[in-house]
Amino acid sequence: QVQLVESGGGLVQPGGSLRLSCTASGSTLDFYAVGWFRQAPGKEREGVSLIGGIDGITYYADSVKGRFTISRDTAKNTVYLEMDNLRPEDTAVYYCAAGTQVRWYSAGYDYWGQGTQVTVSS
Repeated sequence: QVQLVESGGGLVQPGGSLRLSCTASGSTLDFYAVGWFRQAPGKEREGVSLIGGIDGITYYADSVKGRFTISRDTAKNTVYLEMDNLRPEDTAVYYCAAGTQVRWYSAGYDYWGQGTQVTVSS
């Protein structure tokens, strides 16, 4: 069983940066694919960025490509999402999820964190 906890959300002005963390307990994340998803009010949950388990290949949604960076720190059992040049449309609750394979759809993941709010506003 894997427990995931997200942190690092908050209020930031447009153009600002945040780094989200997804820290696991109960098992190592090394061999799990991890995805960051987000859900804005009234919208469906969408995939933002993924990282493969063994191969570490990264994937990004077109809307965040060039602005967000996903990375993994195996020593800390943590996956990060560095978010730069944030826009108001990035406002959402951000969730991390772990599963056996990278998937863009949320049903493909077995474990989820509780989410962290990101608000981009002036």
